[in-house]
Amino acid sequence: MTKSKTVAAWLAFLGGPFGLHRFYLHGAGDWLGWLLPVPTLVGAYGVLRMWSLGQNDPLSWVLTPVLGFTFAGCCLTAIVYGLKKPEDWNGRFNPGQSPDAKPGRTNWGTVWAIVLALMIGAGVLMASIAISFQGYFNQQVEEGRRISQ
Repeated sequence: MTKSKTVAAWLAFLGGPFGLHRFYLHGAGDWLGWLLPVPTLVGAYGVLRMWSLGQNDPLSWVLTPVLGFTFAGCCLTAIVYGLKKPEDWNGRFNPGQSPDAKPGRTNWGTVWAIVLALMIGAGVLMASIAISFQGYFNQQVEEGRRISQ
């Protein structure tokens, strides 16, 4: 079965946190594909805690960025897949085909996957870093107030 670079990039962008791109490229036995939902669900639990308990919950500001970092990593994977040269892609994932076979070529679908992964992935990464630092500094300020009293 041939593996399309465009499909892999979109799967990494849209379903990467659940390992869909790994299953597409390496099959259902891929252990990393089965591990990817773990940080996704841990981060989603942090988001739910933050919504219900607020931003002052220390566990939520530790767990919430895990979701963002996982998604940003999958966006980076989509970018790497999309930017691979056709001969490298086909050599690795379609070894029986010519180096310039169609599944490894870049088309407009690939370009849009790269652009969206870059835009949204960078935004999610920055938001994740901001949430984790905000929670950390808020906790430090509260600790400083407790010590000064």
